[in-house]
Amino acid sequence: MQSDSPLDTLISAADRALRSVFAPARASRPMPTLAPAAEAPATGAPALSEVEKRTSAALMRVNHAGEVAAQALYHGQALVARSAATRDLLLKAAREETDHLAWCETRLKELDSRPSLLNPFWYAGSFTIGAVAALMGDRTSLGFVVETERQVEGHLDEHLARLPADDARSRAILQTMRADEIAHGMSAKTAGGAELPSPVRALMRNTARLMTATAYWI
Repeated sequence: MQSDSPLDTLISAADRALRSVFAPARASRPMPTLAPAAEAPATGAPALSEVEKRTSAALMRVNHAGEVAAQALYHGQALVARSAATRDLLLKAAREETDHLAWCETRLKELDSRPSLLNPFWYAGSFTIGAVAALMGDRTSLGFVVETERQVEGHLDEHLARLPADDARSRAILQTMRADEIAHGMSAKTAGGAELPSPVRALMRNTARLMTATAYWI
């Protein structure tokens, strides 16, 4: 099979970037729901107060921004991956993250809110970080995925604790996202992801905190 030319690869990367930031995301899986015992029928579900809606919307805006960043990280890593197997793993994970993007986008609309205005910035910065990580080799790049997903799991645990108790819609989305992120991290570790040095892990945490704190409001 003939491999893509460098120009084809760059065009594909640009197309993925434009779709991730500007086009409505399309999920390949249905919107998650909680088990019937944990989620009341829509007609009987408690309505969120305005304060609760604002809290849920802010949290889901952060998660939407995080999914934009996740897309960018995977796309940047895939662009310069050394092996086809690593590239395929990264792009498969990115496709699954598109579901998360679509679900968060839908939930934001339901909450009468909007995504972060800084999404183009989050994408550009994360794409650069992903490409730099991949330039260090596939094992380091996969290790970056492992650590990223480990931190995202903790971030989602925090958001699940902060969600209004009656917001079953958002809770179902975050629980499904959490399971997917754990699976992505395990896949990258199994594929040979290397443990990252402590200073790198700390830098990743601080960068994520900056993004989440900003996206909560903007």
